[in-house]
Amino acid sequence: MKDHLVIFDTTLRDGEQSPGASMTKEEKLRVARQLERMRVDVIEAGFAAASPGDFDAIKAIAEVVKESAVCSLARANENDIRRAGEAVRPAARSRIHTFIATSPIHMEKKLRMSPDQVVEVAIKAVRWAREYTDDVEFSAEDAVRSDIDFLCRIFDEVIKAGAKTINVPDTVGYSIPSVWGERMKTLIERVSGADKVIWSTHCHNDLGMAVANSLSAVLAGARQVECTINGLGERAGNASLEEVVMAVRTRGDLFPVQTRIDATQIVPASKLIAQITGYAVQPNKAIVGANAFAHESGIHQDGVLKHRETYEIMRAEDVGWAQNKLVLGKHSGRNAFKSRLSELGIVLDTEEALNATFARFKDLADKKHEIFDEDLQALVSDETLAPAGEHYKLVYSRVCSETGETPKADVTLTVGGVEKTASAVGGGPVDATFKAIESIVASGSELMLYSVNAITTGTDAQGEVTVRLSKGGRIVNGNGADTDIVIASARSYLNALNKLHSSLEKVNPQADV
Repeated sequence: MKDHLVIFDTTLRDGEQSPGASMTKEEKLRVARQLERMRVDVIEAGFAAASPGDFDAIKAIAEVVKESAVCSLARANENDIRRAGEAVRPAARSRIHTFIATSPIHMEKKLRMSPDQVVEVAIKAVRWAREYTDDVEFSAEDAVRSDIDFLCRIFDEVIKAGAKTINVPDTVGYSIPSVWGERMKTLIERVSGADKVIWSTHCHNDLGMAVANSLSAVLAGARQVECTINGLGERAGNASLEEVVMAVRTRGDLFPVQTRIDATQIVPASKLIAQITGYAVQPNKAIVGANAFAHESGIHQDGVLKHRETYEIMRAEDVGWAQNKLVLGKHSGRNAFKSRLSELGIVLDTEEALNATFARFKDLADKKHEIFDEDLQALVSDETLAPAGEHYKLVYSRVCSETGETPKADVTLTVGGVEKTASAVGGGPVDATFKAIESIVASGSELMLYSVNAITTGTDAQGEVTVRLSKGGRIVNGNGADTDIVIASARSYLNALNKLHSSLEKVNPQADV
């Protein structure tokens, strides 16, 4: 019998620390449902003490998720831990993940605490967390640069205090696989009570080795890997969930562990995260990239046609690529539409939201003959995940672009319910449209990213546009989709402006473990 490898997904916490990737409560709920459908063991839903918005989102996830454990991060102080405990209290299975820095540079320069003080605080933190749940995880932040003797000491103490999972993070992505595996092996051999806890690893990708380091830790005895969908995360990101899961599955001859992940949900999860955060997946990304199962070389094509396993070590359908199928058309009814949304894990809370989304589906079906799952995902995001009470709405847009002439855009918006119209010229139709919008709203924001992706194939495909705006230290993403790329661009820009205007959009917490 192989050991169970716990998959701890931190997309909703560490992943959303990527600039502009901060999610609303509704978006977090949608992601959490997909993670549960994928059978993730633990969902780190956020950092409850970071903001009221994050607290509310964690609590909402705890109320709806039944199969996965719901976890909140907390620094090793009483306020953080009590906020985390209250946030995860409704969960069928709850966890509190508390941490404190243990490297000399962090203890001296950041915490300004002695090693003895750090140990004392860590013990108290675990005991406070145990008041809310038996499932307490302790992390030694910057373990990669911590003294091994001190790590053994603090892990000994928190295990005695009741921690059930011990996480060893490479917070700054500094290690390499052979060294990381040896460090994990040494800790498991030397720490008293090591056999009473699950050993975990959390690796960052600054040197491109997060997955390799995580797998090395597994070979050394770790039985939990902390990871994110698409490897999302600040700086160079985290260990990629899909790569860890499929490496363990594909190389079962090497790894003495197995996961409970439903791998067919990997690609849908990847597309959902890319859509919500605006972080597109590179085509040559392992497992979930568009080219992951594409063969252009004639030699490769010939081999695959004769026998798939000549060049493919996994089947595309095993990770969910086969799910890109035609599902609905212009003659599909409301019940079929609602049923398909339910199969995709999309829950619309009100009849009004369902009716509005169905109306947009019908409009899309008149423009686009084939409607795919990806179209429905984009449709719901575009229609229902905008900030409540949109301040800016697009009423009318007209663009004139012809060879040899400067493009011009006419735009009409409602601003707080009042219609306003403006015209502008620009270097292209999108530039002219954005300038026309800005002449009305005068947001003072900086455009950091403009990205276009085709949602499906074909010239009638919806274009999905991501706009990233920055203002006053806040960074937000806007998303918009339409078969007309200029309209999609206008919607994405206004979606971002509405997030900047909305007090409900939270600022990213910056707690990196």
